[in-house]
This record gives sequence, C-alpha cells and structure tokens, in this order.
Amino acid sequence: MVRVKRGNVARKSRKKVLGLAKGYVGSHSRLFRIANQQVSRALRYSYSGRKDRKRWFRRLWITRINIASRNIGLNYSRLIHKIKSEGIGINRKMLAHLAVLDPQIWATLGEPIKTQDGWFEQREKEIAQDRKKA
Repeated sequence: MVRVKRGNVARKSRKKVLGLAKGYVGSHSRLFRIANQQVSRALRYSYSGRKDRKRWFRRLWITRINIASRNIGLNYSRLIHKIKSEGIGINRKMLAHLAVLDPQIWATLGEPIKTQDGWFEQREKEIAQDRKKA
C-alpha cells in the first residue's frame, strides 16, 4: 500500500483550529490537541449562547413593560391581554422601547385601554359563577 503524506492538508487543518483559538490563555491557544477541545467547546457554547441571549432579552423587555404598565395602573398580563384584544400590533421589544424612551406615547397607549378597565374583573366573576353552577 502506498503511504499518504498529509503534510499540507494536516497543517492547514491545525492552523485553522489554532487560528480560532487565538486569544485563549496558555496552552489553550498553543497546543493543537488542547486548542481543538477548547474550540469545539467554544463553538458549542456560542450556539447555545445565541439562544440564551434571545431568552434574556425577552425577560428584560417583559420586566420593563411590567414596570411601565404598573405606572399607568395595570399589571403586565392585563396590559398584554388588552393590547392583543384591541388589535394593537406592537411586539414586546417595541413596547419596552416605548416604555423606556418615550413615556408620553406610553401614556397615550394606556389611555384607550383604561376605558375598558373592569372588563377583566367582570369576566373573572362570570367564570366563577359558571363554575359554581356546574
């Protein structure tokens, strides 16, 4: 069998991994075997980190909306319910943006929703009565 010398291909592969490991501390950036483990771990964490970042930002937006909605006299869940029932098509990112940067528009956003206040409590009473009958 003929011997295959992988000089160029192997060197290119190792250099690619060591290039990705640039900036890692100590042997993690110098020795191929250790750098290879670190790079594969980093790529795995970067994938899950992108998913985590989406979750983290959604939590941040919800917190900001909740704080701002309590300033206009509603809690978060009632505000979101009423916005959806009114057919206002603004997502949580934009709502949080409005709540932080433009309180005047936020206040006007809360006004038409406040006019129907009491509807939620009325509906809860109706559901409770239906349960008593059943």
